[in-house]
Amino acid sequence: MNIQLINKTAFNVQNNLTLKLITAEKFKKVKFKKTLKKAGFRAKQDSLAAMHGKSLLFVGITNHDNENLRTAAAAVAKAVKSYDYKSISVDVNKDNIEALIEGFVLGGYEFNTYKSKSKKSKIKNLYLVCDDVKELTQLFEEALILTEATCFTRDIVNTAPDDMYPEVMAKLAKKLAKENSLECTILGEKDLAKENCSAMLAVGRASRHESKLIHLAYKPKNAKKIISLVGKGLTYDSGGLSLKPATSMVTMKMDKAGACAVLGIIKAVSALKLDIEVHAFVGAVENMIGGNAYKPDDVLVSRKGDTIEVRNTDAEGRLVLADVLDYAQDKTTPDYLFDFATLTGACMVALGQYTTGVMGHSSKLKHSIGKSSRKAGELTATLPFNKHLKKQLKSEIADICNISNKPYGGAITAGLFLDNFIKEENKNRWLHFDIAGSAYTESPWDVNVHGATGAGVRFMTQFIKSIK
Repeated sequence: MNIQLINKTAFNVQNNLTLKLITAEKFKKVKFKKTLKKAGFRAKQDSLAAMHGKSLLFVGITNHDNENLRTAAAAVAKAVKSYDYKSISVDVNKDNIEALIEGFVLGGYEFNTYKSKSKKSKIKNLYLVCDDVKELTQLFEEALILTEATCFTRDIVNTAPDDMYPEVMAKLAKKLAKENSLECTILGEKDLAKENCSAMLAVGRASRHESKLIHLAYKPKNAKKIISLVGKGLTYDSGGLSLKPATSMVTMKMDKAGACAVLGIIKAVSALKLDIEVHAFVGAVENMIGGNAYKPDDVLVSRKGDTIEVRNTDAEGRLVLADVLDYAQDKTTPDYLFDFATLTGACMVALGQYTTGVMGHSSKLKHSIGKSSRKAGELTATLPFNKHLKKQLKSEIADICNISNKPYGGAITAGLFLDNFIKEENKNRWLHFDIAGSAYTESPWDVNVHGATGAGVRFMTQFIKSIK
């Protein structure tokens, strides 16, 4: 859908559907109240009523908070796909334009790459009608950049594993670097061996696709801060020899969502031309089975030099991240270090499927992320570290075990495993984001449709924008 910002005085479009946002209070005084009541409309949040004779569409909102505006716009975007209009219009101002754009674009997102026939919406244009285009232009452009980056992330996650394996992800990174003037470094398996990334290499050993470590860098002049982002890029996860059940293997194309998020974030930041230096590190690996697969009972030597006892090959993402985090810390001196990973089902048990788990040592940093996520419209919640859970990673034969010796606190113990590979000077600069639940959905919710959500792109971009 083509989105245009236009002045009220210049707006005169035929075959256009006009959207009206209606609160319960406003509904008491609305012009077509009796007709709308006959249609069962009561201005409840996200409820819709169309008056096609007047080319009007009413949508209920509890109030004008951004969260309600986003979901209302998403509900409209889904509903109007079957309507026979050429365009839809809505009045906007500086307080609602960003939320409405996010709702329309993200709620109307479709991934049709694998459909031989896809039904196309007849509505081709969305007009955002305002009193002063100049006043809203920057907000308009920033919202489009952010939603484009989120949809870019969704597209990569949704791509089938046979079409998005490590080599393809590396090519995609090179293309992104060229389009957004980024520096790009790709390490193949020979390079990874020279870097002593034995844990990462072990995970990808049974795959026919070569593992890749991708490093993208956005370096503006006079950058205020440096941020390093690390993403888990399991382009497919069978569980390895600790094979997943068949039903659990379905949707495992989403195990690369952490990597896709950091690519989406650096795309957004570079397009917004923010004065923050950003590095994106991706460990792109496929975890498969075969005669040369790594095994439970193996002891791996990480890039850091710590030995890791493998007791479950399906706890593979943390092995990849251990090496990539160590590499990232050697290549940059960040003010902030964040990793994104679909790491544990336990995070969904703790927080539900909609919320990103946040772990780390700095309460101040976690609070700042919470503020940014609320403003961006993403759900985050903190899970606390403690010394007793850390003891559950003890190995009798190596420095650390890749899974806990007890079946409790799985999300936190996974975070504590990663903490082992964070240098002391970076402990209070680092946060771990477990997006296992929030990155992918098979049931639409909020502005998310079936499939990838683009979790992390909006709240991290908002955080980076807020840095002073």
